[in-house]
Amino acid sequence: MLLEIKDLKAEIAGKKILDGVSLSINKGEFHVLMGPNGSGKTTLAKAIMGHPGVKITGGDILLDGKSILGLSPDKRAKQGLFMLFQNPSEIDGVGFVNFLRSSLESVNEQTINTKEFMDSIKENAEQLKFDRNIVGRSLNKGFSGGEKKKAEVLQMAILKPKIAILDEPDSGLDVDAIKIVAENINRIIEQNSPGLLVITHYSRILKFMKPEHVHVMMNGKIIKEGEPHLIEEIEKAGYDKIGD
Repeated sequence: MLLEIKDLKAEIAGKKILDGVSLSINKGEFHVLMGPNGSGKTTLAKAIMGHPGVKITGGDILLDGKSILGLSPDKRAKQGLFMLFQNPSEIDGVGFVNFLRSSLESVNEQTINTKEFMDSIKENAEQLKFDRNIVGRSLNKGFSGGEKKKAEVLQMAILKPKIAILDEPDSGLDVDAIKIVAENINRIIEQNSPGLLVITHYSRILKFMKPEHVHVMMNGKIIKEGEPHLIEEIEKAGYDKIGD
């Protein structure tokens, strides 16, 4: 599967945020999108997933050569797209396990084997060092920042997307939790080979991962692209120098 973003322009509430973004991700590739706060990274993620608050004003988003701009978020998910949210919402009354099951059945468009499903949840919860009691509660209700991110990674492991966009999977996490989240993302990459786009403005989680392609965004544009050594350049010089 190929996700191709072509000269994408977008605005939120009448304000231009994306100003001609182009980016391609193949299944099995690991890309990183870095940039300072307010550069448009999260808006790009939302645009890919069809968030109603993002208005596309130019360009296109293609999956395997076909535009998905006319598809709703749920239909994009059925096409194999997944997004880990920067700030996952708490939804009281919606059970975490029931949510996962409904999501999996909707994406696969078939009834799942309950035992296999529960075994997979238990296995992934153990890998994430995730309190098993958490999965018996409402979706993200009362979860710490770290638990919310682990819950999102668990969803990715269960849903097995073809293309995954992870919006700041390291935000709000301490060093130990960052390492656990990174190791589990690495495990999912090894097992399922999704095309992966990790969005971050810090390099800390990348110390535990092996991205292949690095993109730097500023002011709604990708201003530089390169291999992992670009991350070291950003650490040493900062974004302002990269943009010069």
